[in-house]
Amino acid sequence: MAAKTYFVQNAAMATTAAPVKQPTGAAIRTMLQLAPASGVPIRVIEWGCSFDGSAAATPGQVELIDTGTVFATVSTAYAVADVMPFSDPNAPANTSGTSGVPLNLGTSLSGFATAAGTEGTPTSTRQLDLQLIAPTGQYVKQFPLGREPELPGGHALRVRVTFGATVNMSCYVIFEV
Repeated sequence: MAAKTYFVQNAAMATTAAPVKQPTGAAIRTMLQLAPASGVPIRVIEWGCSFDGSAAATPGQVELIDTGTVFATVSTAYAVADVMPFSDPNAPANTSGTSGVPLNLGTSLSGFATAAGTEGTPTSTRQLDLQLIAPTGQYVKQFPLGREPELPGGHALRVRVTFGATVNMSCYVIFEV
């Protein structure tokens, strides 16, 4: 049986309007966070981000990071529909709540930032990708086959940003279980 892939973004599932881009703030901010369910490891296939700055300025630091079991508290929890099957439209839907599968859903589990949250204090991290990206730029990383980073259930996968001034951001992660 083939692995199932899912797409999440730092916005609710698009319906009658485009996804809402989110403000980064002027300090470190977790823009997207995923909490794989216990016993359900995930493999990151691809991730990316883009910004809506209109003038060149100092780049922001953008990270894809595993913070172990230390989670941020983000402002918006994902709903079941926000964890979208990607390669197989018949893949099982994410189940609801803080014990959801493949992702646990909640503001201190899987969700995204619409405003400042609480970053928590990670004691050990694993940097999966790190880029300096201009506020007018974009970035996409598709990991080579067999070299995709994996996270065990119970860990926190985060897209974090640090900009000197607020700029709006759209970001996404495609993962498989």
